Amino acid sequence: MYYIVPSSKSFDQASTDLEAAVLRHSFGVLHVHNLGATLRSKGLAFEEECKVFEVCSPAQAAKVLSIDMRLNMALPCRISVFTEKGQTQIGMIKPVPMLSMLSQDAALVQVAKEVEEKTMQMVDEAA
Repeated sequence: MYYIVPSSKSFDQASTDLEAAVLRHSFGVLHVHNLGATLRSKGLAFEEECKVFEVCSPAQAAKVLSIDMRLNMALPCRISVFTEKGQTQIGMIKPVPMLSMLSQDAALVQVAKEVEEKTMQMVDEAA
C-alpha cells in the first residue's frame, strides 16, 4: 500500500527535486504542509522533518469525480518528503489499492493506475 524510497539527498534538496518532478509530469502542487515546522511552532519537541505535497492532475481528478463524486475526499494525491532517524525518504500511499477499497468501478481503477505510475515516477526522480 505504501511506496517509500530512501534518498541520499538532504531533506531540502529532495523537497526541491520532488516539486520539479511533479511539474515535469504535468501535475501541479496545490499546497505543501510543513508538518515538522508546524509541530515545532506549537511547542512540541519534534526532531524529524516532514513536508506533505498535495499534487494533482486536473484532467485525472475530473475523471475520478465524474465516476464517483464521493471520491473528492481521497483527492488530491499526497507525496511526502520526510526524515526518519536522519534518513531522507520520499513516499506515498499508492492510489490503486486505496481507491480500489472505495470503488470497484473498472474505469476508476484505470485512472488510478495511470496516476500511480506517474506519481511513482515522480518519487523515483526526486530520490
